[in-house]
Amino acid sequence: MTKNLDFRRKWDKDEYEKLAEKRLTEEREKKDGKPAQPVKRELLRHRDYKVDLESKLGKTIVITKTTPQSEMGGYYCNVCDCVVKDSINFLDHINGKKHQRNLGMSMRVERSTLDQVKKRFEVNKKKMEEKQKDYDFEERMKELREEEEKAKAYKKEKQREKKRRAEEDLTFEEDDEMAAVMGFSGFGSTKKNH
Repeated sequence: MTKNLDFRRKWDKDEYEKLAEKRLTEEREKKDGKPAQPVKRELLRHRDYKVDLESKLGKTIVITKTTPQSEMGGYYCNVCDCVVKDSINFLDHINGKKHQRNLGMSMRVERSTLDQVKKRFEVNKKKMEEKQKDYDFEERMKELREEEEKAKAYKKEKQREKKRRAEEDLTFEEDDEMAAVMGFSGFGSTKKNH
């Protein structure tokens, strides 16, 4: 009764030779035929959602060992399954190459045609004209009157402040005279008031 005491692993050489030949034939077919087509990705486009950076602002969260990664501190990207610690790095991440590739987009932008540029200029020009129409003469006169009233109120306040200071100075002078009559003047001060 002898047992096989050889603990070395035995490889099936025939099976691995077949796998190697199969791989070689696939590589030859790729070389002979057209090379594998690169993955076609969409062109970069505008986001159709608002990036939420302020919903967790100022809130306190208790984090334990069992807390899921999406609820950990920071900003969670569900596309890339990663957590970014601050808002600036989160914006950099969602605008970056890795995130856009995971969304299925390349970093290339569609080239605008001449007609699209002209239309954009027309839209912007109309917006500027609407703003100018909204800003009419009567509103401007009203604003100027309000500014003048504020300036007058400020000047009056300054004059009142000067009067208060002058009255306070007079009361101090009277106190100095009273102190001189009583026999002490200025509490040892060397400053003279004339």
